[in-house]
Amino acid sequence: MLTPSINAVRFPEVSLQAPNWVNGNESPSSGARREVISPYTGKRIGTFNESTTAEIDVAIQSASVAFPKWKSTPIKERCQVLFHFRQILLRDLEELSHSVSRESGKTLSEARAGLLKGVEVIEFALSLQNRDEGGKLEVSRGVFCEYRREPLGVVAGITPFNFPAMVPLWMIPIAIALGNCFVWKPSDKTPLTSLPIAKALKEAGLPDGVFTVIQGGKEAVEAILDHPKVAAVGFVGSTPVARAVYTRGTQHGKRILALGGAKNHIILMPDADPDMAAKGIADSFTGCAGQRCMAASVLLAVGDTDRLIQGIVEKASQIRISEDMGAIITVESKKKIESAIQRAKEEGATLPLDGRTPNVPSEYVQGNWLAPTIIDHVQRDSHAAKEELFGPVLSIIRVKNLSEAIAIENSSEFGNAASVFTNTGAIAERVAREAQVGMVGVNIGVPVPREPFSFGGICDSKFGQGDITGPSSLDFWSNLKKITTKWSMSTDHNWMS
Repeated sequence: MLTPSINAVRFPEVSLQAPNWVNGNESPSSGARREVISPYTGKRIGTFNESTTAEIDVAIQSASVAFPKWKSTPIKERCQVLFHFRQILLRDLEELSHSVSRESGKTLSEARAGLLKGVEVIEFALSLQNRDEGGKLEVSRGVFCEYRREPLGVVAGITPFNFPAMVPLWMIPIAIALGNCFVWKPSDKTPLTSLPIAKALKEAGLPDGVFTVIQGGKEAVEAILDHPKVAAVGFVGSTPVARAVYTRGTQHGKRILALGGAKNHIILMPDADPDMAAKGIADSFTGCAGQRCMAASVLLAVGDTDRLIQGIVEKASQIRISEDMGAIITVESKKKIESAIQRAKEEGATLPLDGRTPNVPSEYVQGNWLAPTIIDHVQRDSHAAKEELFGPVLSIIRVKNLSEAIAIENSSEFGNAASVFTNTGAIAERVAREAQVGMVGVNIGVPVPREPFSFGGICDSKFGQGDITGPSSLDFWSNLKKITTKWSMSTDHNWMS
């Protein structure tokens, strides 16, 4: 057994609580009591109570009461709150990183990176105070048209376990900067980080009622989707749940943007830089233990790439459990991934790297650990090639040429992301042009756009219109009001006279 490093995740001496946050204060809920289990240790680190329908109604009604005053607050004043919020998150970065790590299984460096990506979205939201959304234009003599961006009211975000802080921070800053009141339903697997974020917003000066946290599971999601005061809902999770959220929410006339799962492909060309490919691809499928929608899960190896694949195997084999890669969220998820690996082997694939017996630090032996695994000679229609395994597993499909690789990529029901590793510009441009995905990487294994470029896939990776971040997110969280004004008669005649 290994010994945990001095940079190991800190665990609390007492069980933590994850209450609701309503009208600027902690608000205990009275539903079923649930435990929060750390993927690192397999032990309880906290508890929460599910919210009842009545408690959810009270919380949303409280947000609705706060909306008119927040809407009328000038955007520069709203952004001042976000500026202070940004400072507090950076001040408390280490403690928040430990919170994210211990409940989600991420490494500390991954938790920090996620929080800093969230800070980038706050910085984009801060820029909204200086954006010109069309201004005012004299469209005819004496006639003026202008845009005014207006908030929707009470909006909600339903977020996944794998990014307890980053994904909420994709939604919260933009939504409240635009003048909405925001209701957040964290994952029932990772609810603990929600309280320090709520407290940080209050410390930053956010008025009571503008930000609300509701704890719970499926029933809480349904109550939010059904509530008449909720105008829009952003969701990130698996494709089946994203589809269900979109269907239920739109049936109630709500604006829904639901991001689902992925089966991302990386095309590996024979001319790829060996070092860049080895590191980029290994980091892609092992980062966050493969539990992210941007992870590479299929490698389409074009032609003679054996030496490049060997480099990926060597790089992945050097990854240290708990240091370089975190844990799987639950025991059930770990068993599901292990079963998929065994199934691939029984179907004739080979395992140049089998991570089912990882070397784990002594304090973490009861945790949910799986080392990097590479499955080679996978058949294109097999389970390992088509299903989202959501773990540190890379399936390699051997193909003859680029056309075959692109055809396999585009046959997927998902359309989240794809990458190509090559030193040929024409090949990179062809993949960028022909890949039917929302995000493309060239010699980048995790092609997450940086702000202000937006995040979002297509096909079954997204239900709804627009993206969750960037400029297109503004139209999701607000309406554009168009105003036409005339104050004096004009001597000429035109269609507006």
